[in-house]
Amino acid sequence: MDRFEVFFDLVFVFSFFIITRATAVNITGHSLLHGMLVLAVLWWCWVVHTVVATRVRLGVGFVPALMVVGMAALFCFALSLPQAFGDPVQWAIGPVVVAVSYLVLRAVHLLLYWHVAGERPGERRLLLKYSPELVLSTLLLLGAALIPPQIDDRGRADLVRDGLWIAVVLLQYGAGLVANTWGWVLTSAEHWTERYDLILIIALGESIISVGVGGNLLGEPVTWRGVTAAVLGIFFTAALWWTHFDMIAPAARIAQHAAQGRLRVSLARDAYAYSQLVMIAGIIVFALGAETIVRQIADLSINLAEPTHGPGVPLLFGGVICYLCGGMLFQLRALGTLSWTRVGTVLVLAAAVPLATHLPAMAALSLLTAICVALVATEVVVMADARRALHEAVFEEKTTYEKHEADWRARWHQGSPDEKPR
Repeated sequence: MDRFEVFFDLVFVFSFFIITRATAVNITGHSLLHGMLVLAVLWWCWVVHTVVATRVRLGVGFVPALMVVGMAALFCFALSLPQAFGDPVQWAIGPVVVAVSYLVLRAVHLLLYWHVAGERPGERRLLLKYSPELVLSTLLLLGAALIPPQIDDRGRADLVRDGLWIAVVLLQYGAGLVANTWGWVLTSAEHWTERYDLILIIALGESIISVGVGGNLLGEPVTWRGVTAAVLGIFFTAALWWTHFDMIAPAARIAQHAAQGRLRVSLARDAYAYSQLVMIAGIIVFALGAETIVRQIADLSINLAEPTHGPGVPLLFGGVICYLCGGMLFQLRALGTLSWTRVGTVLVLAAAVPLATHLPAMAALSLLTAICVALVATEVVVMADARRALHEAVFEEKTTYEKHEADWRARWHQGSPDEKPR
């Protein structure tokens, strides 16, 4: 993967942080809906970006200059998100900036793919067939920015704006399903899986930042309460990382490599482009819940024995459930299997929500952490043989690849033919 792509990813994940921060200002059902709509639109831009990146080296030639334009548009998109769902009857520049930034970013991807598709004229014709999705989605976003201020009734204006955003999401993901796999080619399964693995890791890391900033751990003196909450947050986030990247992600990567033709494309779409959206949504939701819980724990004016209040527990447990369900969808589509440990954990988490709402904040966070760590420990023991076999296969592949790289780079070394490469 090109280093320039990592640079782009960091700007992209900044949008996740903005979504979390904007939603945390006033957590309601409507604000959560708005956050998920923005995430879905943004994630589709990411999917299109990864499709382009599998065909174009983003750090070579004129491409970085064009991608910087896309990154600037993405940054403006993220900065304007807090205004995207403001007062619908008052005109604001933010929603217009969102629509224009979206158009610029998508146009950059379209130009890049159009350029590389010149090698295959049939691909350009295919690209034209799906360009209406870009035009219509942009018009819908512009409509969501310009039409509601013309409506006097706030409730109706709010309904129109939300309806237009929902239409954008349905158009985008519906186009992906209607397009199916006909005519598309996934040239590098390694690049595709690596990009999606990395964005998921960065999103998990971003959730920790959101908890630290939103929970006001940086703005208060260090206390044992804050340190304990921070440690618990790290433990359960690491456990969630483990649930995906210890076995499922490596096995799915192998499955993606093994698939060929249209099967490879459909697997990439369903498992990575669609299922991982559910996982990212879960990360944002549990980050909101953890932030609320940690803020209560760190607040010295609140008695530790006092039960939690607000939406913290439902968001925390619900977000983890959403993340695990997305992971199970990913596993089912990529590997055709479903782990009873994951299903059982989701049921335990759902059953624990009523109990956790009556527990003190520290106890509720500890309960969630214990459940997540127990899941990891159970799978390490129960699936020990399969886990060992998978890790050995992955290790053998890595060492073989590294040996091939070392042999190839040996030509760079100066000296006698008998000198070993370093």
